[in-house]
Amino acid sequence: MGSWQATVMDHRHEPGGRPQGRPEGPLARRDGWEVHGGDGELSLTDAAGRVRWRRPCPGRPNAAHLSADRVLVTTSSFEYTAWGHLGPALLLDLADGALVAELRGEHGAALGTRGTTPGADGRFVLGLEGYGAFDTWAHDRDGAVVDAWRSYGHYVVGDGLRVVETDRRHPTGSRVVRLLPGGAVERGPLLADAQAPAPLVLDDGTLLVLDAGVLRAVGPALDDAVLAELHPLPPEQRHRYTGALHRTAEGLTATLVERHPTRMGGYSTRTWTLGLHRS
Repeated sequence: MGSWQATVMDHRHEPGGRPQGRPEGPLARRDGWEVHGGDGELSLTDAAGRVRWRRPCPGRPNAAHLSADRVLVTTSSFEYTAWGHLGPALLLDLADGALVAELRGEHGAALGTRGTTPGADGRFVLGLEGYGAFDTWAHDRDGAVVDAWRSYGHYVVGDGLRVVETDRRHPTGSRVVRLLPGGAVERGPLLADAQAPAPLVLDDGTLLVLDAGVLRAVGPALDDAVLAELHPLPPEQRHRYTGALHRTAEGLTATLVERHPTRMGGYSTRTWTLGLHRS
């Protein structure tokens, strides 16, 4: 791992704020094409803004992933089910929106989006956690399972397939891992947070992980280092905090939204502005 350093440039602690929901805008975009979603509907627009297809969606789409001529859409259901509000994951033909397969999973990622991974065009990984599940499956372009792993979390494609695990267990067993062919899992550093937010990926493949108020760097070889102890969270308080990382022109921002321990709907937000550089 390259030697990275982070310098805190500014820190604010303000009342208000809420954990972020799905970002506004398209669910996915590539080469001017955009996948859009609203309650009960999905659509594709081209670079000129023309709607190329529109189709019903049995739920609320929350993310989409593009791989060659396929799109994978994860959804939340309108009704509460045995899996909570988890809805179906839809594998669609990008050309016309036709359903290729209906799958089950909460988080996904595209493999071989531009043919850079031989044999992976149109393939995806899809994962699920809860009720005994802590699993990731690789699906081919027709939805068939071609590999499976006992791991789940935020997927990072590049330098292999890495996962910042989120097992929601206390104490957590989550790690940053690499998924290898044949279901093998290469285990990296143990995390403190059972629900770490999505990492940022630097140009050299280093992952920045906000882990229970501590900013960590995890390299492609799964070596790790602490960059900044922003607001280390004691184990009994971690469930009240939701974190996020965002890149900026100067470096990055880290946020921790804290839910008030007793007042319903009460939140406060800590925000750090950090400069990022190699030593």
